[in-house]
Amino acid sequence: MQLDFHFFLVAIPAVILVGLSKGGLGGALALMGVPLLALAVPPVQAAAIFLPILIVMDLVALWAWRSYNHRETLLLMLPGALAGIALGWATSTLISPNAMRLVVATVTILFVLRYFYETFRARRGQEIAPKPQRPAAATLWSSLSGYASFVAHAGGPPFQIYVLPLKLDPKTYTGMSVRFFAIMNAIKLIPYFALGALDSTNLTTSATLLPVAMLATFAGAKVVKYMKPAVFYPLMYTMAFFAALKLLWDGLPF
Repeated sequence: MQLDFHFFLVAIPAVILVGLSKGGLGGALALMGVPLLALAVPPVQAAAIFLPILIVMDLVALWAWRSYNHRETLLLMLPGALAGIALGWATSTLISPNAMRLVVATVTILFVLRYFYETFRARRGQEIAPKPQRPAAATLWSSLSGYASFVAHAGGPPFQIYVLPLKLDPKTYTGMSVRFFAIMNAIKLIPYFALGALDSTNLTTSATLLPVAMLATFAGAKVVKYMKPAVFYPLMYTMAFFAALKLLWDGLPF
């Protein structure tokens, strides 16, 4: 693959968007990365190029958010996520990625609309309390997150459906989400290697984009650390809504 001007014209913005997302600015940005890079290379190769970059972004984000976590939520969600990845690997040839995109998009859009309805109620004096931890719901949504992450690169919205209603502190939420997706991406290395997608050409291409990835991830983390909850949560729900619209567009059969 020749690394020409056209490639970098789409690759650099794609990596910046995903890096900002990894820093904590929401899943909609991350969903733009692979489709944008796929304007220059085949989609499967775009995903393969991104995976090593995501691993490095995860390491940067883990360091940036090393002081923040929500251990209880993370431990509740990891088993389901790992099971979802395993199921996705086992059934990846049977289930259409577009079908998964449509399901995740529909559920997420309904979830976000409910949030804005509840916000409207709260402004009329009907305060909405944070949801308690629900192990069954955590397993369900984390499994869908792991599965969607493997078959459709769409693990963010199901994760948000469970975690956002907990109303964690923004730094705690971001630190926990960074750990959750870092573990998932590390596990996904195994099937990518098994498929032969991480060859020397793709790894070399990934390496050329790493400086941009690291700077964008630090920038995203810096912005989130100064956000107040009143700004952070409406932004996250809005980003989830745009992420769902992107998934819906990608999944429609035309």
